[in-house]
Amino acid sequence: MCGICGFVSRREIADTTLKIMNDTMYHRGPDDSGEEIYPGEDGYRIGFAQRRLSIMDLSALGHQPMHSEASFGAGRDQICIVFNGEIYNFKELKKELSDYPFKSNCDTEVIIAAYLKWGISCMERLNGMFAIALYDKRTQEIFLVRDRIGKKPLSYWLDGENLVFASELKPLMACPGFPGEIRKDVLARFLYQQYINAPDSIFRDVYKLQPGEILRFHKGEIKTWKYWDIADVYHKMQKNPVTDYEEAKKELKRLLQKAVASRMIADVPLGSFLSGGYDSSLMTAIAQENSPEPVKTFSIGFEEEQYNEAVYARQVAAYLGTDHTEAYIDEKGMFDLVESIPAYYDEPFADSSQIPTMLVSALARKQVTVALSGDGGDEFFCGYQMYDRLARVQKLDGLGGMVHGILDLPGIRRAKLEERLPVKVRSIAGNRNPEMKTQICPPAYPDTARAFVSGAGMDCRYPRESAYREKDWQIRRMLLDMDTYLPGDILCKVDRASMKYSLEARCPILDKEVMEYSFRLPHSFKYKNGEKKRILKSIAYDYIPREMLDRKKKGFSVPLDKWLRGPLQNSLTDYSSKEFLVKQGIFHADYVSRFIDSYLQQGDRGPGSGENYSRIVWAFFIFQQWYACYMR
Repeated sequence: MCGICGFVSRREIADTTLKIMNDTMYHRGPDDSGEEIYPGEDGYRIGFAQRRLSIMDLSALGHQPMHSEASFGAGRDQICIVFNGEIYNFKELKKELSDYPFKSNCDTEVIIAAYLKWGISCMERLNGMFAIALYDKRTQEIFLVRDRIGKKPLSYWLDGENLVFASELKPLMACPGFPGEIRKDVLARFLYQQYINAPDSIFRDVYKLQPGEILRFHKGEIKTWKYWDIADVYHKMQKNPVTDYEEAKKELKRLLQKAVASRMIADVPLGSFLSGGYDSSLMTAIAQENSPEPVKTFSIGFEEEQYNEAVYARQVAAYLGTDHTEAYIDEKGMFDLVESIPAYYDEPFADSSQIPTMLVSALARKQVTVALSGDGGDEFFCGYQMYDRLARVQKLDGLGGMVHGILDLPGIRRAKLEERLPVKVRSIAGNRNPEMKTQICPPAYPDTARAFVSGAGMDCRYPRESAYREKDWQIRRMLLDMDTYLPGDILCKVDRASMKYSLEARCPILDKEVMEYSFRLPHSFKYKNGEKKRILKSIAYDYIPREMLDRKKKGFSVPLDKWLRGPLQNSLTDYSSKEFLVKQGIFHADYVSRFIDSYLQQGDRGPGSGENYSRIVWAFFIFQQWYACYMR
């Protein structure tokens, strides 16, 4: 686990500069670092750097950049690599590559050997989370690769025929000549979604490598392609369905056990995040099954009873016999983290659950270096409340079309009858775009996000649903969430929050075999008669009593309205003053200053109104906080 960065450039970038770039990610790898620059052809120089958090093979043999073994035939010292992540099937691959003279016990060297044997197609054989940069001196090709679901980040800046890449944006910003021009066209979508999804970024000419994507750089030319694509893999797996529920449960349980066991391999202390919910409880139970000693588990409790689920986590921990640690946090403890957000989320990121995620990561890091998490269960096994709503809304779509047609009649339109209808009716009636059918929302929300930003921009929602070729709205939205929300929000949140404390988070449910097997299951195995995550729950009940898990989820939300109109009000007022906004030149100064002033007086109107404006105001505040950190 680490951070990587580097360049392929005809511009002079000094060794000291590469080190400066690398050291901006010290938190990602405090144990070791390495920087190397190689002469290429046609005036190019190639720089590779890594900051290492030692997890496997703690010796110097795991140092990066790593090179192919000097004694290995035509491949001697011809392959260079920097790598962030873990390859969980590296031991199996190592057996297939027994002709390679391995010197270490780490997975990085296995990637080199695999590339020498199978070429870049070797990436299809890797099961893990990874961001890889590989330089083949023989062909002068540089490859950037990201894992299938986007667990590990990798961004790149294109500057003419030059390429600069990094695990975070900070190394790019530290590179000489980086223009730092903000893309205004992504901001409305950011205010609405609260994150910026790949391939886009906050900066012009800077992109995120997409999950399951390979980039090839060769003498100034760039080519990208997907070696794993959500929609394609889903439809491929659907051609070989598993029709027997008990068979499916047995096999899925076996795959989860295998995934957890492989993620428990580490040369450093390991534990598990435990919220007391189905996913984290199941991962912890399987981990405890595989451990001769009590697994270290960690949970955060909140003094506000309405949000506190620590008591449930404690019950599960006691039942499983784990070594449990919990910490109770008050509102001030959460609020104190707000100022640190831009330092570690170096692109605007406004999912407020980043705060409790940072808190539990800090707690875990006091005892362990690796932590298991239950991420992915909701997206792959139909767990979100949104999926319940979509099942109902799809049945009402035809009626919604009729209402839309009536409301569009000239006389009705002039009478503004639509404004008098309940927000849910308006949302269903207005949901006519076939590319965004599952992204139903009150119209005021995206309209407000667009009004914040001066000039034209991309749609707040993702106009891409036809690509999934799926009529069932639940399934379509699940696939969309796997493509967007999961890597862009959830996994980004976990990566930055955990790496802030030099902690590696591993997600067994996002194992390649588990993900692909989930696509073979009939949807009724995941959702039936209103029961979400049906088959995953059934496996969890094999380990933990049903009555201990079956409860209404309390959830947790940061008191955004209270903060924004309380301790953050002065900063928000400064950020939204007309004078400041005019000088900044990004937002619509008149509209935003009036909107924020009205919000501060009236407060959040609540989700039921369709005008849950604290989320947009919070995203605006986070952007301005980021801007103050990096752009002033």
